[in-house]
Amino acid sequence: MKDETKLVVAGRDPESNHGIVNPPVYHASTVLHPTLAALDDSRKRREQGERGVFYGRRGTPTTFSLEDMVCAVEGGYRCQVYPSGLAAVAASLLSFLKAGDHVLMSDAVYGPARRFSNGLAARLDIATTFYDPAIGAGIAELVQDNTRIVYVEAPGTATFVMQDIPAIAEAAHAASSGGLVVMMDNTWASPLYCKPFELGVDVSIQAGTKYIVGHSDVMIGTACATEAAWPELEATSSMLGQTAGPDDVYLAQRGMRTLSVRLKQHWENGLAVADWLMGQDMVECVMHPALPGDPGHALWKRDFLGASGLFGITLKPCPRSAIAALVDDLELYGMGASWGGYESLILPTDPNSMRSVTPWPHEGQCMRFHIGLEDPGDLIADLADGFKRLKAAM
Repeated sequence: MKDETKLVVAGRDPESNHGIVNPPVYHASTVLHPTLAALDDSRKRREQGERGVFYGRRGTPTTFSLEDMVCAVEGGYRCQVYPSGLAAVAASLLSFLKAGDHVLMSDAVYGPARRFSNGLAARLDIATTFYDPAIGAGIAELVQDNTRIVYVEAPGTATFVMQDIPAIAEAAHAASSGGLVVMMDNTWASPLYCKPFELGVDVSIQAGTKYIVGHSDVMIGTACATEAAWPELEATSSMLGQTAGPDDVYLAQRGMRTLSVRLKQHWENGLAVADWLMGQDMVECVMHPALPGDPGHALWKRDFLGASGLFGITLKPCPRSAIAALVDDLELYGMGASWGGYESLILPTDPNSMRSVTPWPHEGQCMRFHIGLEDPGDLIADLADGFKRLKAAM
């Protein structure tokens, strides 16, 4: 069954739901058991790690539907749903770490994941070493006796650098005496365009807020795990009380049904705008791994099935006032955090504020683009007017 079909059929059971197409939204805390024997059986199954309706926080058929959808497309043994992408990151890391452990984390990682490692994890006596994302199999040289996690993200935040995930995973696992977990932030490509478990990853994290939801109106996260990694992920997430509200879960489920058609359009529109930006004399470089000239293009072509609408550029050095002239009067691009919705966004970024090992060599302003579902000709025309304003303000 192809992924496009899985997105439509996974997690649905109309025959058990009066023929209704979509799974119902269960608002639940208390779950009643009709007999003492049923209560005992429920507790026994819960202690054995079986999935079931025990208590609202532990999941309902609404939750299970989304979990099944994500696993069906991304792979993995089981999936856990969280109230945000960062919650998925933090809970996944804490699931495999204790005081005295060590983490290897890409230097191009999502900013809040870095802050978690330098903040809460450090307070818990967990050490983090940030490494050059291009390290590949050289990661083996950084693995210590207490290294428990190797954390990857492809493409990386802000500069969209690619990583050789199979080489890193193979070398990391081989260099460990056992128990090392390779964890990946797979939000950029979504479950549709990257299959982390085929690349050697043990836990794959999604900020479902982005492309799974797709409409800029829900906070949600997911983490899928191999069968070996699942028990620790599930147990720790339960102890942390991590769950997501049923309405948000339902909206994520609904958004995921159209992921294949939306993401194709984001990919196509993004490449059109990125290609146009490459021809602008005030643009120093365009960072998009799906572009043939990008340094990470070969890795993207080998390991990914498609691209999204998120990429970056670096402008040639210019005054802050000129940058303001570019962005302030854009009609079709909003400025704000997050991405993955139907609308286009532009956001100034500072890669050096998010790195400690691999300094960003360019002096000009970096800009992150998320290209939405508008007509790409309209998006380009809006940018063309913006670049005219930028030049006039120089």
